[in-house]
Amino acid sequence: MLQIAIIGTGGISHAHIKAYLQFPDRCRIAALVDIVPGKAQRVKDQYHLDCDVYEHHEDILPRQDIDLADVCTPPYVHASISINCLRSGKNVVCEKPMAASLQECDAMLRARDESGKLLSIIAQNRFRKPIRDLKALLDSGIAGKVRSAQIDSFWFRGHSYYDLWWRGKWETEGGGCTLNHAVHHIDMLGWMMGLPQRVTSVLANTGHDNAEVEDLSVSVMEYPGALATVTASVVHHGEEQQLVFQCEKAKLAAPYAIFASQPQPNGFPLREPSKDFEKEAQAFLATLPPLPYEMHVGQLENVLSAIERGISPAITGEDGRRTIELITAIYKSGSAHAPVTLPLPPGDPFCTVEGIRANVPHFYEKKASVTEFEGDISFGGFGEGKKK
Repeated sequence: MLQIAIIGTGGISHAHIKAYLQFPDRCRIAALVDIVPGKAQRVKDQYHLDCDVYEHHEDILPRQDIDLADVCTPPYVHASISINCLRSGKNVVCEKPMAASLQECDAMLRARDESGKLLSIIAQNRFRKPIRDLKALLDSGIAGKVRSAQIDSFWFRGHSYYDLWWRGKWETEGGGCTLNHAVHHIDMLGWMMGLPQRVTSVLANTGHDNAEVEDLSVSVMEYPGALATVTASVVHHGEEQQLVFQCEKAKLAAPYAIFASQPQPNGFPLREPSKDFEKEAQAFLATLPPLPYEMHVGQLENVLSAIERGISPAITGEDGRRTIELITAIYKSGSAHAPVTLPLPPGDPFCTVEGIRANVPHFYEKKASVTEFEGDISFGGFGEGKKK
């Protein structure tokens, strides 16, 4: 029975708690931690948990009975808390984004290696069936090489969203929609295509004058033989999110869509797409195993299994670092108004928190600060079962 401590009991922690509660024979929530007095206790009462409550993560470090520390705090303390927990002999799963800088990511990886413990970074969309299927189709090669990718990380957040005390500041949030919303889609792009060779980006704040950070970014990424566009936004009504890969033989997309154009002798496409390719793709997808669990449940079950079996999790610290490197390139390019070549060298100022803060634009001054919000949070979607 694995003993779990959840550090940070804000909105995202509820997805983690509900996931662990699906495996009562394998794990137990042994501790809740939150720096806001009374907050962890309220969450304990809400879920009728039999656990200890703390205000500081340092209080759980001496506890040798805790197997897994689950970090659900604001991003600016992801690295310090994760490192402390790893060094105290605990496995760690950390919410996205992994950290606020590549330097912090590297420190987390060193702590993992020195401790011999597991480190996994949350990227729950990889455990969505449409995303699993898209990755499998691309890897199969049946559509040929990717020529163009379109990554639309469209979200909507009202003006008050950035009134929460830690949001909207480079110091505590680490960035805007590129880091904290498009992180999901940038992770999926990196998972499917790897790092690009060069990134050119523009940053803007078009609708949130209570935030220092961007609420919109547009990037072009250059791969060998292909281009990808990535739009990160919290100003898009409707939140239509999609990954579209235009390959040699067909378009593959999530929400699930396949289209294979057939050329006429003059090069123009026939009106009707190829049904043969669609049948081939469907036959391939039918061979894939079912996903027993999805989203946070799927990833956290994978983490539990990795600890139980002594193996690496499906999503590692290196995966989290790759995503941060791509986001860092976007911030550097958008700040300098110039293309950025990858990988970033270790001495680059943007590899450190201090260097990022000294060079990024501050669009507005943060004017409000509230401790907590009421209401539900959303995770976006890829139209499972819906064609688009």
